[in-house]
Amino acid sequence: MQGMSSNQPYLLKAFFDWIIDNGMTPYMVIDTSRSGVEVPHDFVKDNQIVLNVSPNACVNFYMDLTQITFQARFGGQPMLIKFPSVAVTAIYAKENGAGTVFTPAMMGTEEPEPNKPESPKPKANGPGKKASLRVVK
Repeated sequence: MQGMSSNQPYLLKAFFDWIIDNGMTPYMVIDTSRSGVEVPHDFVKDNQIVLNVSPNACVNFYMDLTQITFQARFGGQPMLIKFPSVAVTAIYAKENGAGTVFTPAMMGTEEPEPNKPESPKPKANGPGKKASLRVVK
């Protein structure tokens, strides 16, 4: 996907909406080793945490192409949860497991940059050479 941003945040939002629209409970698996992840560390196991992100489980849920934030209770304590969308390694419905796992290639190493200008493409003929056409019979 050279020259394009990661498709992971777009697919994440689509799967989230699909799970909610079908009356199911969306769960996200978060890679807590990624930078920008703010979750309760008491519930992290092997650099992962599984979060119930249903409207019934969290307050002030916000998701865009770069991050997800919401408030939830852990052990009765309210907490602000925040993580970049690229830290989500899977999303699935609790009830039937329908969802997807994001591969490292899909996740990318950086957050998406919408409307990023394209870098100029190198000239095929090299510097200083002029392109030309010729008639072939």
